[in-house]
This record gives sequence, C-alpha cells and structure tokens, in this order.
Amino acid sequence: MPQPTRVIDNRPIFIVGAARSGTTLLQYMLRSHPDVSLPTAESHFFIPFYDRQDDFGDLTQLENIQKLLDEIYHSHHYFFDENMHGLNFDAIQLATEIHHANITTIPDIISFIFQKNATAEGKTRWGDKTPYYVLHLDALLEMFPNAQIVHLIRDGRDCAFSMLERKWDLWIFNYYHAAYTWNKYVRAGKAFGKKHPDHYFEIRYEDILDQPETSIKNLCEFLDIDFNQSVINFGKSDGSGKTPLLQKPLQKSNQGKWKSNLSKRQRSTFEALASETLAGCGYEVSTPPPKINMATRFINEVHIKLCQFYNRFINNK
Repeated sequence: MPQPTRVIDNRPIFIVGAARSGTTLLQYMLRSHPDVSLPTAESHFFIPFYDRQDDFGDLTQLENIQKLLDEIYHSHHYFFDENMHGLNFDAIQLATEIHHANITTIPDIISFIFQKNATAEGKTRWGDKTPYYVLHLDALLEMFPNAQIVHLIRDGRDCAFSMLERKWDLWIFNYYHAAYTWNKYVRAGKAFGKKHPDHYFEIRYEDILDQPETSIKNLCEFLDIDFNQSVINFGKSDGSGKTPLLQKPLQKSNQGKWKSNLSKRQRSTFEALASETLAGCGYEVSTPPPKINMATRFINEVHIKLCQFYNRFINNK
C-alpha cells in the first residue's frame, strides 16, 4: 500500500541567540526530528545578500539568477559542500529550476534551495541556525513572513565564561565586552518577541538540560510538529570540533559554571551591565546590582580596542 504524501510546511524555522548559548546543541536536537531539516553549520548569507538585492538586477532573467547563485556559493561554499546534506549545489541546474518555477526574489530563491535540501533528506520543514540573525529578526520576517523564530537563552555569565575560552574566534576579549554583547543579543530577541509573539518562541538552555521532555514538547507545539523522542536522543556529531558536548547525551551539569569559574570582579563587571536582563530571564543576580565606574569602563574598552587591533594585525600578516 503506498505511503501517504507528507505535506510540505513552508514556514522556515530560525534558531537564534547570543554566542555560546547552546544554539548548536538545539540545532542538532531539532534536526533529529523526522520532519525538520537543519544544515549542520551557520548560513550567514541571508541578510548580506538581501541587503544587496539590487545588485543582481531583474531575477526573472536566468543569467541574473545564476549570477546570484554563483556569488552565494563562492562566498559560502563550505556551508553548501559540507553542511547541506541533501543538496548538490549546481548553480546552473538550480538557476534553471528556479527560472522555470518563476521564482524571482532572493528570499524565495533561498527558500527553494533549503526546501529542496529538506525534501532530499526526506523532511517537510527547513530551518537554519545562525545566532547573529537575532539582531536582524525584523528583516528575516520581512524576507519570510511566516517564519518561526526560536530564541535560545542561556545564563549570560556561563555564556561569557565560554566566550572568553574562544575569545580569538569570537572577538570577545573581557567580561565587560561579553556582558555588552550578551545583553544586546538577548534584548534584541525579546524586543522582537513582544512585537511578534505569534512568530516567536523563547526557550532557556537550562530548561532543556533540567526538563528536556517538557521544554521540547513546548517547542514542538509552537512549531506545529509532533513531539518525537528522537529530539532528546538526538543524532550526535561525528567529530568533536569546537563543541565536544555534541558527542554526548544532554549534560545536566553543564550549567552554573560561572559560580566557580568567575571571580568576584568578573561577576560584578558582567552584572553591572546585564543584571536587569539576567533577572528578566529568571536568573539570580546580586542585590543590589553592582555598579561600574568610568575608569573601569575606560580600561575595559581600551583593552577591547587593543585586542581587536592585534587580532586584525595577526590575521592580515
């Protein structure tokens, strides 16, 4: 007896959040769902190419579609070659298919590519995990009016400790810088959620660790997909890379590390900038919130500038 055709749901799923919030973990968990396709890296090209849409001319023309696809591929070939597991990115073939389907906008072209990848994986939904898109959620909603945004939040002090372990990758050089960045990202996501509650779901990293079934069931309900135990027993990463925890089951103990790893000064610096946001997310904070003086601000900001200058100098040698 033939299997019933699975209905395609064209609402894209975007996982966003501050760096080191657990977005890669959630990416691997959610892509283990039988209905959800998520590449195993970050796209990064949606907003830059949408901002440049006038550069590609009339996208009813085949040659302009191919020019767009060529630029996207050459700027992010690793993403397509290594992390989209159902797609062979052939710009000529894709451009022909897009042209014949009368697809004429950059968002619809992106959607076509990701949905094609999802279908090849046997999935009905496509999504993307790129944390910094949390700063561009209004643009994403403009691009994809039916998008569903999943904002993952983790205690910023744990994020900061993890950021500083990878400071030269993330360009985060002290706890002042980490607090400013985390606060900016979390507040941007929450502000979007207040304006567009039907498109926004907020989930805490700690709740995934402490109550995985409850938190994932709530997420699945928001996404209109059936809860599946495969999300909790997610497909592990083949290599440790920069996220070795992806090779293991959920680690309930991977939280609250800031309590033993941050000095009193580091905690005070972070909370001076972000205590209101921490408390608004349900995290404990010092009472009253610490203050930071102008001299400390100046020293931290000079330190950031010197590190950025050094990083650029080393990378340009």
